[in-house]
Amino acid sequence: MHLLASQIAAATGGTLHGPDVRVDSAGIDSRAASPGQLFVPIVAARDGHDFIAAAVAAGATAYLTDRAPDPALAATAVQVADTAVALADLGREARRRVPDRVVGVTGSVGKTSTKDLLAGVLETTYVTAASEKSFNNELGLPLTLLGAPDDTEAVVLEMGARGVGHIQLLCEIASPTVGVLTRVEAVHLEMFGSLADVAQAKGELVESLPSDGLAVLNADHEVVAAMDTRTQARVLTYGLAAGADVRAENVVLDDQLRAAFDLLTPWGSARVALGARGEHQVPNALAAAAAGGGMGVSVEAIAAGLSAARLSGLRMELTTTSAGVIVINDAYNANPTSMTAALSSLALLDARRRFAVLGTMAELGADGPAAHREIAEQAQALGITVIAVDEPHYGDAVTHVADVAGAVGALGDLVEGDAVLVKGSRVAALERVAQALS
Repeated sequence: MHLLASQIAAATGGTLHGPDVRVDSAGIDSRAASPGQLFVPIVAARDGHDFIAAAVAAGATAYLTDRAPDPALAATAVQVADTAVALADLGREARRRVPDRVVGVTGSVGKTSTKDLLAGVLETTYVTAASEKSFNNELGLPLTLLGAPDDTEAVVLEMGARGVGHIQLLCEIASPTVGVLTRVEAVHLEMFGSLADVAQAKGELVESLPSDGLAVLNADHEVVAAMDTRTQARVLTYGLAAGADVRAENVVLDDQLRAAFDLLTPWGSARVALGARGEHQVPNALAAAAAGGGMGVSVEAIAAGLSAARLSGLRMELTTTSAGVIVINDAYNANPTSMTAALSSLALLDARRRFAVLGTMAELGADGPAAHREIAEQAQALGITVIAVDEPHYGDAVTHVADVAGAVGALGDLVEGDAVLVKGSRVAALERVAQALS
């Protein structure tokens, strides 16, 4: 999104120092700075102001600062009171420049995949911008809006939360006209405190929608379906339940775990062959179909978009090694719901032996130990051998190792027809196991 430095100063209440240059995006990482970019130094564990010179050297055309600009830097500065607040203000300014096709996607699980699938659906009909990876907080969301091309016709924004009020703040920046809710689960309880608090926070999205907006709710998930009372917007439901507005029938998986199903909608029906892997992606695809259809995408285009859509990295990436070993890299994140889905997918593979290399499921609070034991029990019931990496709570029935090297060693000599799932919360970084196996 092209903005003049003077417009940035006006939007943030800042003071312009230097030429009135034009920028076309914004960033907070000096290592990724490029010509035409506005660098926004964030003060957190490290002070981003320490990296302004590096960003300018890498090509940043302008930068924000909450202190006196350095006259030695060959870039325009906009001096503001608080750079994080200014970034949010710039997100609001960018939002005013795009049409009213802005979708917020949230939920305890599935929001990134749903965001990716919905972007694929909307791209069939509109010029679409979407959050990269999991840019879903008060920094990533305005960066997505600022990075949208000037001719953008639709924006898909993932919205995460660390507590009550966070999604409300994101909605104040993004002013979504469509809200998609996936599931509400007992995850991140160390930050939320209770499942009720999680539901309260996620429902802030549908509460923010205008009366002529659209709320897309999961009919299969009681807590989400009940949020129809918290919105003034029109409601569309999706799911496998017979009463859902958008639903799937005749679901089958191929030998690569890709689902195909009959898509039934108020706008017609079509056969869908998902590019994404795992039966648990079917509800996410239905959410994308409901939102896309509600925004005017034809059912034929929905089916085509779902087939072509690709998920963000480290999510059910299936590869086969030169030795014929199947590796499922689902290492981006983990919670009890997504772990159960991944184990179920592994169990469906036609494999000689099945292994799961599992890391911690973080931020579960007091429920953490029991949740880990339950996952180990599920794996055992499915005939899956578990190797736990630096996580004792999976219990005594699994093999425990300290690190990635230990996990690779514990797997031993894998042979053709063996299958290995790799999954854990982001802090575990278990994609290193998948890389070692490949």
